[in-house]
Amino acid sequence: MAVELQWVLMIVIGLAGGLAVGSGLVAFLTVLQVIPRLAQISGSYRYLPWYEGAVILGAVFWTLADFFHWSLKLFELSTIVIGLLAGCFVGMLAAGLTEVLNVFPIFAKRLRMSALLVWLLMAIVMGKITGSLFDWIVYQRLLK
Repeated sequence: MAVELQWVLMIVIGLAGGLAVGSGLVAFLTVLQVIPRLAQISGSYRYLPWYEGAVILGAVFWTLADFFHWSLKLFELSTIVIGLLAGCFVGMLAAGLTEVLNVFPIFAKRLRMSALLVWLLMAIVMGKITGSLFDWIVYQRLLK
């Protein structure tokens, strides 16, 4: 009886967590209209249905890949290409979000750094790159 109750509890917690994360992602993409703004910035608004479909298919595919433990056996240098594409996606998504919220101009104005906005953005980008490289090259090797 106790084992069955544990399974039911794990299922309820898992579904609740998935529902919360999924709802947050949908709210992020729809309420803030990040994807339409990204399409507008890149001048490719006519491809908006393709972008939306790609996000949906990507979410479904990677959910299935996680559930069924799919893996790809690729050569090591392919991670460079995959990493660059993933970085471009995340960067463009962040750019779309930034455009929606006007985060950096407000941030720079409050710090009285409006004239240095480009340098502020470059510092953020370089910090992200440095942190990612440190994680991949140093920290992940320490964990093994």
